[in-house]
Amino acid sequence: MSEYQYYEFQAIDRALTEKEMAELRSYSTRARITPASFVNHYEWGNFKGDEDAWMFRYFDVFLYLANWGTHVFKVRLPLQLLNPADVRPYCTGNCLATRKDKDQIVLTFTSQDDDAEDWDTGEGILSSLIAIRAELARRDRRALYLGWLLAVQADDLDDDELEPPVPPGLGQLSASLEALVEFLRIDPDWLRAAADASAQMSNPSPSRKELMAWLATIPLAAKDAWLARVFAEDTRSVPAELHRRFLQDQAPGKASPAAPQRRTVGELRRIAETYAADRRKTAERKAAAKAERLQREAARERAQHLDALAGKETQLWADVEALVAAKQPKKYLAAVKVLVDLRDLAARSGAVDFQALLEGFRTRHARKAALLKWLSEAGV
Repeated sequence: MSEYQYYEFQAIDRALTEKEMAELRSYSTRARITPASFVNHYEWGNFKGDEDAWMFRYFDVFLYLANWGTHVFKVRLPLQLLNPADVRPYCTGNCLATRKDKDQIVLTFTSQDDDAEDWDTGEGILSSLIAIRAELARRDRRALYLGWLLAVQADDLDDDELEPPVPPGLGQLSASLEALVEFLRIDPDWLRAAADASAQMSNPSPSRKELMAWLATIPLAAKDAWLARVFAEDTRSVPAELHRRFLQDQAPGKASPAAPQRRTVGELRRIAETYAADRRKTAERKAAAKAERLQREAARERAQHLDALAGKETQLWADVEALVAAKQPKKYLAAVKVLVDLRDLAARSGAVDFQALLEGFRTRHARKAALLKWLSEAGV
């Protein structure tokens, strides 16, 4: 297959109408279209729609994958849940971009690896990333930092540029963020270096007692409005708004943790290089230890094998002659294997007649070039 492109859009906050599904069908007769998704792949030709236009009009998340190394993930949120000013510090490279339309914002994460040899069909990947949208709505900025970190890894930024605010929890990623790291192909050494300055993430979910106490302070009209939206099937964004409002209301009574000192790209690079070197040394030590263990196991198995043959040398020589007499390559190789056993038995027991017997064997079979060649290669 010379070309492969995979497109998947998913709607989360609301289902597509029949009219909207018909509009999407006009762009492709082959696509899988449901009230919640549009999925298609191309082995020739190209997608005829406008990805961002579709995001603003129909969908909440999008994934694109091509076998020449391009990976794209998009997510749409209402501006009331994600302020562009909060996103801007993380968009200094070419790997994280934003577009705004009326009351919505679309984030685009792009990873390009022209040397990538392994590629996926794309099926099932977007489902593992969907939870990132809810995390962003809850003011979790880890996905934004990962987009910036990808730009650092791609050498889009100068070494003297400062990193953006480091969110807590980079060392304790959720399953969806781990899936994003894998999809964007973020180097684990860069991620580990970034996590050094990231505080532990506390559990932001309130207890039932805390929630009930907080709800008691909310005006009745606001609670009725939220409940009406739940009944109107706007159930996806309401929990995120409630969670955000809860955090905002709790903030005045809590001291904000001191922000970590911002590092330069060059400092982050040096830390990542140190971790990479440590990882390579650890891998080399593990490989050497494994090789040594396998060598010991092989030596033990070899000793057991020779123990079973000890005292049977006369029969083994007879077996060698019988194998060679068949004049078949496979039999020659079997004969060589037995001769190696005889050589090692002689070395272990101190027998002095093996070399003389071997020379006599070579003389008798001097015209069998293949046999002699394999004997030499086996060191016999």
